[in-house]
Amino acid sequence: MSDGLSHLRLLLVLVVAAIPAVVDAQNYPVKPIRLVVTFAPGGTTDIQARMLVEKLAPRLGQQILIDNRGGAGGNIGMEIVARAPADGYTLVITVVGTWAVNPHLYKLPYDVVRDFAPIIHVATTPGVLVIHPSVPAKTVKELIALARKHPGELAYGTAGLGSFTHISAELFAVMTGTRMTHVPYKGSGPVTADLIGGHIQLSFSSAVPAMPQIQSGRLRALATTGAKRLSALPDLPTIAEAGVAGYESSTWTAMAAPARIPQAVIERLNREVNAVLQLPDIQERSAAMGSVITGGTPEWFQGYLESELVKYGKLVKQAGIKSE
Repeated sequence: MSDGLSHLRLLLVLVVAAIPAVVDAQNYPVKPIRLVVTFAPGGTTDIQARMLVEKLAPRLGQQILIDNRGGAGGNIGMEIVARAPADGYTLVITVVGTWAVNPHLYKLPYDVVRDFAPIIHVATTPGVLVIHPSVPAKTVKELIALARKHPGELAYGTAGLGSFTHISAELFAVMTGTRMTHVPYKGSGPVTADLIGGHIQLSFSSAVPAMPQIQSGRLRALATTGAKRLSALPDLPTIAEAGVAGYESSTWTAMAAPARIPQAVIERLNREVNAVLQLPDIQERSAAMGSVITGGTPEWFQGYLESELVKYGKLVKQAGIKSE
């Protein structure tokens, strides 16, 4: 009899312990949410995050506080979120390099699949191949010929090891049989500044920082890196159209939470972010940045992430990219 009572008491304890999580999930959110952005303010990821927060916070009925935690290619912010309580009040938004490239370059204190609960794939943003006007190349084919004639002499700037800009350049080099010199920076801003100054010759830049410089004539755009042309630069061909068949490289942004958060919280966040992404204002502002809204289910994002990990693992190995 006493054993039966003990088992009953244990069962009651477990049921009572589970009740707060159920109640919290049903009423989520009941307090402000922290959204960790894994890069400094002003970049594409930060701009996309702030666009979302502006519309998402009123829908959730709570403040969403942006917490910029840049450094180590996004690894610092990811570790913070991986170690946060799995209650839905700490989220992360970051990019393809952090999600799918860094695991092949660094010994990370977290696993991007095991330690995170996918919420939603937000947007895909192609880049632009830009050169300094002094470079004697008006087309992608002319740039390839120049790079082959002078191996290692053309220097390209990137936002850091494993960044979208770095991976785009390495993919280009592998597919064209060219060799150029990598000059890593701590962000896209310094890359653009040095490119304008002629200290480096080219960059596979994010569209946002490159657009004003292209329009002013300070930089010459040769092609876009995505599968389709940018609506903001409709006359600019893709690299594939310009002669490198099969080339495609785009950065993408996605949101996640620490693993093991209640399924009801994931569903609520996914539903609300999907709704925000369909707003005309968000669609227009994203298009102006060169971004294509994606959205979709957490399950789709999970499968896509796993396929991207395989894709970039092969590229890192083929290009011989190593952590510094």
